[in-house]
Amino acid sequence: MWRGILIGVAILNLGLAGYIGFAPHAWYERTPGVAMMGPFNLHFIRDVALACLASAAALGWGAWKRDVTAAVFGAAWPCFHALFHIWIWFGRGVPFDEIALVNLVGIQLPAWLALIAALQFQSARAVR
Repeated sequence: MWRGILIGVAILNLGLAGYIGFAPHAWYERTPGVAMMGPFNLHFIRDVALACLASAAALGWGAWKRDVTAAVFGAAWPCFHALFHIWIWFGRGVPFDEIALVNLVGIQLPAWLALIAALQFQSARAVR
């Protein structure tokens, strides 16, 4: 089960990297809350796409090779990103709006599931 979660989040991050990298204007305009963070910046947006790609690669490698270190490393970027978004949410006054929902489903859940899966994956491997 944990391996499947790692693969699922890896695929999600790979898809996100592709969307952000190849359709940056669409991502910027259609993702709730992104445009309110500042003006369109192609360099920054492509940096985010590359971070998602690196995360996808590490999560995928970790799941495929049963490499715990790679899996935890792959979960690091999404978790740091999720923590940053929690900070932003508190700065916005903790509203329960469309931005918060997209944050919860698109950022928080995949990030923390990946970390939990990576850590559980380690426990399962240690038992062998």
